[in-house]
Amino acid sequence: MSREALAAVSNQYGLWIDGEEQPAETDEQLSVLNPATEGELATVAIATENDVDEAVRVARDAFETWNRQTPAERGRILTDIAAAIRNEKERLAQIETLENGKPLTEARGQVERAARHFEYYAGIADKIQGESIPLSETYVDYTVREPLGVTAHIVPWNVPIYLFARSVAPALAAGNAAVVKPARETPLGALELAQLATDVGLPDGLLNVVSGHGSEAGAALTGHPEVSSVTFTGSDSTGVRVGKSAIENVSEVVLELGGKSPNVVFPDADWEAALEGVITGIFSNAGQVCSAGSRLLVHEEIHDEFIADLADRATALDVGPGIDDADMGPLTSDDHLEEVLEYIDIGRQEAGDPVIGGDRLDGDGYFVEPTIFDSVTHDMRIAQEEIFGPVLTVSTFADEEEAIELANATDYGLVAGIYTENVGRAHRFAREVDAGQIYINEFFAGGNETPFGGFKQSGIGRDNGVQAIDNYTQIKNVCANIDHR
Repeated sequence: MSREALAAVSNQYGLWIDGEEQPAETDEQLSVLNPATEGELATVAIATENDVDEAVRVARDAFETWNRQTPAERGRILTDIAAAIRNEKERLAQIETLENGKPLTEARGQVERAARHFEYYAGIADKIQGESIPLSETYVDYTVREPLGVTAHIVPWNVPIYLFARSVAPALAAGNAAVVKPARETPLGALELAQLATDVGLPDGLLNVVSGHGSEAGAALTGHPEVSSVTFTGSDSTGVRVGKSAIENVSEVVLELGGKSPNVVFPDADWEAALEGVITGIFSNAGQVCSAGSRLLVHEEIHDEFIADLADRATALDVGPGIDDADMGPLTSDDHLEEVLEYIDIGRQEAGDPVIGGDRLDGDGYFVEPTIFDSVTHDMRIAQEEIFGPVLTVSTFADEEEAIELANATDYGLVAGIYTENVGRAHRFAREVDAGQIYINEFFAGGNETPFGGFKQSGIGRDNGVQAIDNYTQIKNVCANIDHR
């Protein structure tokens, strides 16, 4: 690892509360590891329930002032945060790569998306509007959108910097305060972003970061009675627990959960675009993406040729440390490595040996080979359960009807991709498939402006776009009788 890369990370981090770094209530520290080397990057303070309570208290105080600032002023500060993220883009990208493992090019892209998110919602801050409602000549009736108060944000480890921005930016734009609990594996980016935001003028206490364990800090935050909204991104099982905890306080809940997304290739597809889309969809960030295209459904007429070409491409991927900008980096933790290897063993039992891959790479780091299982039926566990790693399952279909049936044959409904030159088929697929996003002829299409969220077990609510403002505002109706004289 280069000295330049190491310089991006401090040796020790505290909590970020009330506009400054603070120690936790106890001296206990969390060790943050580099998944490419298994060596320690830094230590981070572990928040207790009392630390979380303090973060929520100062956030509540800060909210009272921030809510009364003009929307234009809130927008200017968010614009400054976006500029500061861009100014620190390389350093923040290195931090994301070092603590998460993803290739540096991917990390740079995610940091840019984080900057764009603050920029996007800066532009929306002064456009959060109500409506007038015609009743009769006797009444003037209108609605206003008001912020909720203190919002909690549980950020996962797979895309830590962008997913921090994805919910925090619209929450702040709408006039709320925020307390963030980053994943224990990847807390550094969140702590750095909070300091950066404070440095450019975000009022003290408005954005707080409490690192630590989900069982203590996370549970204390999601169950806090002064928290008005909880945004969670992660597994469906944990999301259900978070939702139950929040609803006990009648808090708003936004849940972006798991996926088992299909990538469907028809014979008339652009061959190159389809191959690129399938590779990108499953091997980006080593498959650690909720919307990964983890199920390939390929038409039986082209199956053999397409899988041969796909296997060649996947085998050629360079797997190595993200800081060296390899094509695919390691998994983020030892625990997750073991989970993925267990699923690969399950795959061997269910579908036989993989077409390619299936092994952990020798040496240090949590590296797994790109892996493809063929002849997978939809009732197999590897076709139904989220593996969250570089593991692709392949199934065939005979016609459009079967493709749609198979695409819908899971409990998840986050995204779905289709490759075809038939415009009608593409839009029929979009109409019939139960997923929150449909990608046509490109995987991971869309951007910060497009709403993102799932059907079925994939979640509740929508991130991104103007729709995200709904997550962090409540509607007040005002009705005035104007005939009284």
